[in-house]
Amino acid sequence: MDALPNAKRPLMTDAGLSAAVEAVAIDEYGAIRNSHVAAERALTLYLDKQELVTLMTLGTRPEMLVLGWLRNQRLIQDIEQIKAIQVDWETDSAAITTFEGIQGVKEKMARKTVTTGCGQGTVFGDLMDDLEKIELPRRSIRQSEIYRLLHTLNEYNQVYQRAGAVHGCALCSEEQIHLFIEDVGRHNAVDAIAGHMWLEETDGSDKIFYTTGRLTSEMVIKVAQMGIPVLLSRSGITQMGLELARKVGVTLIARAKGRHFLVYNGADQISFDAVPEIRPQKSGARQAGQSKSR
Repeated sequence: MDALPNAKRPLMTDAGLSAAVEAVAIDEYGAIRNSHVAAERALTLYLDKQELVTLMTLGTRPEMLVLGWLRNQRLIQDIEQIKAIQVDWETDSAAITTFEGIQGVKEKMARKTVTTGCGQGTVFGDLMDDLEKIELPRRSIRQSEIYRLLHTLNEYNQVYQRAGAVHGCALCSEEQIHLFIEDVGRHNAVDAIAGHMWLEETDGSDKIFYTTGRLTSEMVIKVAQMGIPVLLSRSGITQMGLELARKVGVTLIARAKGRHFLVYNGADQISFDAVPEIRPQKSGARQAGQSKSR
């Protein structure tokens, strides 16, 4: 799908900052080590001068983060309602200006669910109640495709390799990585990708969403809202994350690393075309369901 015409795009600053800052540490030998640590900056969002929320972020793509947060919280339904987004790091603020104001913001903000998003996650309004209205397309995926994606994604976590302390999220299709974003919280990385998709009018129906973080209810909700049918993670899942994935039809693939993965929902969409050789059983090991000898 074509990107949103410039005439209909909000005016935005380009206020991205460095993802890591220099730091000095003492190692286990008592030696001085020059290092880097992940940046962490507070960004307070104001919608038509009304304070909404403060997000803790790397600050590399603040405008996309703001757009995605507004979209995923469903505070603004149409991007053409937004006149401008101005990020000012001198005041640690993002000012969102709309053309005609947004109705019902206070009511939506008053109803919130605190999620497991690294201590910051919150969803507002009726998001939890309206999930059944989401209809996701069915998207098949090959086992070999999963392996190639995992291999390619190893080249994209530059901030983590340099400074650690961040999560990464990616928008993928086939073996292509369309966008990879790291942030101090996985929910921020998701929102930044959502903002980019909203601005560029990207169709999510044929996409795969990858995250280094655990697959919680918040992750499933946001990915479903973005119209993406497959969620892939190197980490684990939570009970509600699994329940919501079953409800909305998200294919849930967790613990994906190397040639290992676990499909918790949507196994009928997986084509097992690259099954690894069976590992030799270690002495003393037993098959699942086999009882110990007495």
